[in-house]
Amino acid sequence: MVNLHSNSIIMHPDNQQAHTLSEFQKAIGLCRDIFVKKLKDYGTSWRVMRPSSLTDQIYIKARRIRSIEEKGDENIRVNEGILPEFIGIVNYCAIALIQLSLGPGEPIPADEAISLYNKEIELSTKLMLDKNHDYDEAWRHMRVSSFTDIILQKLLRTKEIESHDGKTIISEGVDANYRDMINYALFALIKLDEQHND
Repeated sequence: MVNLHSNSIIMHPDNQQAHTLSEFQKAIGLCRDIFVKKLKDYGTSWRVMRPSSLTDQIYIKARRIRSIEEKGDENIRVNEGILPEFIGIVNYCAIALIQLSLGPGEPIPADEAISLYNKEIELSTKLMLDKNHDYDEAWRHMRVSSFTDIILQKLLRTKEIESHDGKTIISEGVDANYRDMINYALFALIKLDEQHND
């Protein structure tokens, strides 16, 4: 893996973007694999959930990540670290976007669910690439704990917007917050993979 943090390596912006996309696709593949396996176990039982309930589910996962970061892995009672929680955030945000589009309802076929999942992840990835171009890979200099805090902040914003029936005066809607949370969680997964490989 090319180390973009090294001062001895200067990577052309187009190559940086391609490298970031490659890392994103690897992290997305991990999340999609879990999504598909859970579809086989549970079907699309999540179709009954309202977006606000999914926001709360994502909040629980983000709070657990923050708790583990503050207490340390050695002090947790359930033997699962933060990586599965970040995967859960990606997948629940994609489900929430699907639910915003379709509304809660009856279960749908697995292949339709996967197609809708892929669509939402692709739209989020496009947003990441556009923002990454403008922010010049700033996320690479951030800590995983900062991604946790930003996700929690966006969840609190989302809950506030939901309490106003989705209406905003100047801010982006809940869909934009879900997309940002997908991307911050994927950044975290990339950083965790880098830490594991160092």
